[in-house]
Amino acid sequence: MTEKEQEKWLKVEISAGSELMDALGNFLTETGAQGVFQETLEPQSPGDFPELSNCETIKAYFPQDVRSEKRIAAIAGYLESLKEIFPDFATPVLKTEIIPDPDWGEQWKKYFKPIRVSNNIIVKPTWERYTPSSRDIVIEIDPGMAFGTGQHASTRMCIEALEDIIMQDRTVKGWKVLDVGCGTGILGITAARLGAEDVICLDIDKKATEIARENAAINHVDDRITVVDKDAMTINEPRNLIIANLTSKLLLKLRQHLTHLLLPEGYLIISGIIEQDARDIEEDFWAAQLTSSRVIKEKEWVCYVLKKKASAA
Repeated sequence: MTEKEQEKWLKVEISAGSELMDALGNFLTETGAQGVFQETLEPQSPGDFPELSNCETIKAYFPQDVRSEKRIAAIAGYLESLKEIFPDFATPVLKTEIIPDPDWGEQWKKYFKPIRVSNNIIVKPTWERYTPSSRDIVIEIDPGMAFGTGQHASTRMCIEALEDIIMQDRTVKGWKVLDVGCGTGILGITAARLGAEDVICLDIDKKATEIARENAAINHVDDRITVVDKDAMTINEPRNLIIANLTSKLLLKLRQHLTHLLLPEGYLIISGIIEQDARDIEEDFWAAQLTSSRVIKEKEWVCYVLKKKASAA
């Protein structure tokens, strides 16, 4: 196929401080990006894992169509709002380019490296080698076009919370887990690898659910994980551990239903929350049935671990 015959894409490249990377990634995805990749600009120090850098770039790819100009304007407007919200951070630099069809597989391979996400959890791409220590639990992910590689603060905090809950609360005899908006399936797979035997991974994106099933098989937990392409509101199975790594808007919409699904003394992990939205989340979720068990923060992101009261119906 010649370049003229290839599908054209709008490539958006933003250079900014590492503090803004997760916010930018979420916004670009919500704006319709078909692929979002993050790259560290500074040289990485030697060792098992790369150090976080203060200077990074994020690349997003959109189909080139009649909406391209509006998308560029929306992104530029969002960058202006970030400058107002975070005046002390370096001003993001935006570049755009029209390119032929990108090679998604090669893009992921450049930017996705093994990372220690928590005390015991290592997340690595299927194509990278890693020699684990005796206590390491290695989660292998082939992300394709789905969200969730452990590189984002919101995902890392969920994994940290999962590890803490499942490994510390020995009163629970069997974990019944729901991962809402599962993406690659990384959180549901982590729960299964930590010992959960009944996990539902849920996403409305059919491509994501296909990838999640493949990753469950790669990690040999597909016998414990059910991946479904459904809206969370259609799920009725009671759960004692629910993970929802979403946007604040979606979390507020789903709060009542997720609380209803949660068994007494069950845990609810909510993440994907920017600090400026934390008050709205707290006002809505700090209901009579739920109590705050733990708050995890990284950069401008917040993750809450909530617990349902024993007396809650």
